[in-house]
Amino acid sequence: MDKNTTAATILQTKQHFQILDGLRGIAALAVVVFHFMEWVYPDLSKNFIGHGFLAVDFFFCLSGFVIGYAYDDRMAKMGVLEFFKSRTIRLHPLVIAGSVLGLLAFLFDPFGGQPELYSIGKVILIFLCSLLLIPFPVMEDRGFNLFGLNAPSWSLFWEYIANIVYALVLCRLKRGYLVLLTIISAAAICWVCYRSGNLLGGWSGPTFWDGGARISYSFLAGLLIYRSNWIIKNRLGFVGLSILLLLAFIMPFSAWNWLSETLIVLVYFPLLVALGAGSTLSPGLKKICVFSGKISYPLYMTHYAVLWMFGNYYTAHKPGNVELAFIVIAGVITLVGAAYLVMVLYDIPVRKYLNDKRKERLARQNARGVS
Repeated sequence: MDKNTTAATILQTKQHFQILDGLRGIAALAVVVFHFMEWVYPDLSKNFIGHGFLAVDFFFCLSGFVIGYAYDDRMAKMGVLEFFKSRTIRLHPLVIAGSVLGLLAFLFDPFGGQPELYSIGKVILIFLCSLLLIPFPVMEDRGFNLFGLNAPSWSLFWEYIANIVYALVLCRLKRGYLVLLTIISAAAICWVCYRSGNLLGGWSGPTFWDGGARISYSFLAGLLIYRSNWIIKNRLGFVGLSILLLLAFIMPFSAWNWLSETLIVLVYFPLLVALGAGSTLSPGLKKICVFSGKISYPLYMTHYAVLWMFGNYYTAHKPGNVELAFIVIAGVITLVGAAYLVMVLYDIPVRKYLNDKRKERLARQNARGVS
């Protein structure tokens, strides 16, 4: 690797697909609403956003596309280690924030939580595994979540796995082999959905490998879209594509649910990514898309601490429909505000600090290389 080009290569940023950023925020909001309503309607067929969990598959597909776009042309110069550093700086500060918030909510939940069921040593171990993103599904009262303190971390675990496989294998893989892997992963998705009747798994110990199938297909599909330049020019715009995305989340359940969910993940989400990459953004919606994209990951990684408290409150008090609607609407707004504060007061400054340190180190390396 040429030391004189290292800094520019590693710290290079590319123009965003702003509509895709905006759609990521819509998907994050859908996840938050789904998690609220999941407590109210454990039977997802009665939940108006019962397929909100499919937003994770959309995230995975977006991730494959964006990783290919951001790194395919510079992995050879950048190197595996620096790629891992870049991804860790981007992803891990919020993994830590979500773990800390989850621990505090667990210990000080005013509506329950039962921390007394766990020894101090076990709580510390659960927390450390959460910080390090090591699956540890031991909390029976939380459905044996892979990460009992911050449930959404299960998808970040698989995101890390996908990033590792990308850096070691996929970045150098020829298109034909990528197509073959995508087809094999599609078969795995079909099997998982047919066996379980849905694609909800991956977040718990008993459904661990379902998560592997979900990330494998969607990440590969996104990467294949980018490398094949399957970008569809259109005028749907952010509003039109947001409506199309939301339709997937509010799709009704039926006897053919295993097939409809499979088609959504195999065909519909990759199509939306291709359309989102090729659509034109109205200037008046640019700020909304930029904010939506920026807030999506902080919102996704910090919201679930409150969801455990909401679940304990709902279970104990069974609020009426009017009170429930107020709680959910106010809760979503509050969580967006809290995610914004976490982003501007913690995530952005931490990432800036770490990236500045990298710049200094790379500058020193370049100086030594020149001399």
